[in-house]
Amino acid sequence: MKGVINMISKNIVLIGMPGSGKTTIGKILYEKLRTDFIDMDDYIEDREGKTIPDIFKNGEDYFRKLEKEAVCEVSTKKSAIISTGGGVIKNFSNIENLKKNGIVIFIDRPVENIAQDINVLSRPLLKDGVGKLYELLDERYELYKKYSDFQVENNGKIEDVIEKILELAK
Repeated sequence: MKGVINMISKNIVLIGMPGSGKTTIGKILYEKLRTDFIDMDDYIEDREGKTIPDIFKNGEDYFRKLEKEAVCEVSTKKSAIISTGGGVIKNFSNIENLKKNGIVIFIDRPVENIAQDINVLSRPLLKDGVGKLYELLDERYELYKKYSDFQVENNGKIEDVIEKILELAK
């Protein structure tokens, strides 16, 4: 695995639906590659000193403004694993910044699988229930495909997803 880390000169940027596995996959990649791992939601919470649900109390537009600022900051990193929030694709400037020094990978997990195990209480946009997942999927799916450099299906073993990403990153 040591050879892989030497080959990764760009960030690996993970995009996809809430609950698609971006953070889990990012943490495993971090363990394998021993490079920086940035979870955008955690980064925003640390930066603001508030939880994402608390930030959302000021509205989604306010959160998206903070997200845009955070993307500008983290996209200057090199050789990092970046797990984005599900709505990062709603602002094209986020994608432009992330692509400057990153490979954008769409983690495509069937929404039915997400609905079975997602914790809606911790996700402000899903507070109205899992039905909102289907609305978000309709709104975002084509954007994920359009803005990604690669699409990786997460519908089986997580190890298979990791191996596919490592192959793409070479």
